Amino acid sequence: MKIDIKHYKNLFILALIGIPIGTIVGILDTIFGKILLKITDVRETFPLLLIPFLSLCGVIIVYCYNKFGGKSIKGMSLIFEVAQNKEEKIPLRLIPFIILSTWATHLFGGSAGREGVAVQIGATFSSFFGEKLNIKDSKKIFLIIGISAGFSGLFQTPIAAIFFAVEVLIAGSIHYKALIPAITASFMSSYTSHLLGLEKFTFNLTSNININFSTILKLIVLGFIFGLVGCGFSICLKYTKKFFKDKIKNPITRIFVIGILLSIIFLILHKGRYSGLGTNLINSSFNNEQIYTYDWILKFILTIITLSIGFQGGEVTPLFSIGASLGVVLASLFNLPIEFVASIGYISVFCSATNTFFAPIFIGGEVFGYNYIPYFFIAIS
Repeated sequence: MKIDIKHYKNLFILALIGIPIGTIVGILDTIFGKILLKITDVRETFPLLLIPFLSLCGVIIVYCYNKFGGKSIKGMSLIFEVAQNKEEKIPLRLIPFIILSTWATHLFGGSAGREGVAVQIGATFSSFFGEKLNIKDSKKIFLIIGISAGFSGLFQTPIAAIFFAVEVLIAGSIHYKALIPAITASFMSSYTSHLLGLEKFTFNLTSNININFSTILKLIVLGFIFGLVGCGFSICLKYTKKFFKDKIKNPITRIFVIGILLSIIFLILHKGRYSGLGTNLINSSFNNEQIYTYDWILKFILTIITLSIGFQGGEVTPLFSIGASLGVVLASLFNLPIEFVASIGYISVFCSATNTFFAPIFIGGEVFGYNYIPYFFIAIS
């Protein structure tokens, strides 16, 4: 068998390139993440002063994207189009646009996440970096390197980030050629953001769960329920975007009118409880604090509306909060520990909505403890 020296040389070069890409993306993630946390604190302190201006914020976001954003207005769709060779490149301006618009969305109370921002930051920078090098068939590899670095830097779950990056661009398959450079970029990004003091969510499960027929059956049913919720989120988001676009053609009018309604709803419903990332619901789910039976469905609906009308941000953290708060509700029905079912919901809703398999399993391991991997595997499957 002939050994392709050039192939392994390119892999080695890509593995080394993952180090500076991971470092820089980790720094960008830290800046974005730390300021976002500060913004969240400000909004939670002054909800009555900030949430009423959500619609005005939306108008500015849409106007700036339409006037100056160019192709960056496509956001995550542009990343997929470049991977599929439908577009040639990602404009570097996407990074400041997505960061600033997401900060604004969160400051004024929109219900959105942050991972989409981190992924776009990573993919954009890595793709830009890759354009300067002459490595054959490397476009998709650099996207995967960037996605893994972006996800890892923000969540500090490097193994999950690697699998997320190699799974998400092509549903149901893994791009193995990108695995080694994704590893170096992901761990470097996670290490950098941790070193710079970006917070990471972890919760050490202590539940004693016996693997028997009854438990396996419960996990299968839970996986089915959470899977339907995640699938429902993805489908509803797609059709809600189309519905609003068809009903209100002008994007500025659309975000202004629906934004006013959102402001009113956010303030009426516990003064902004469902604004922002949903980390308040996650913390309450795992710390035996108040979770209402309707928390998950309201977060589900309001996140979909927020993202459908043009506000910016990701979906993952809201998906985590939807799954965790629904898990609290289901725990008593299945006679299982609350924090255990919340952890199953945390990863399972994310799994279904993003159509990934290994990534959510390893998120569970890195966030809740590797001892529970067998349970996570059953529910995710």
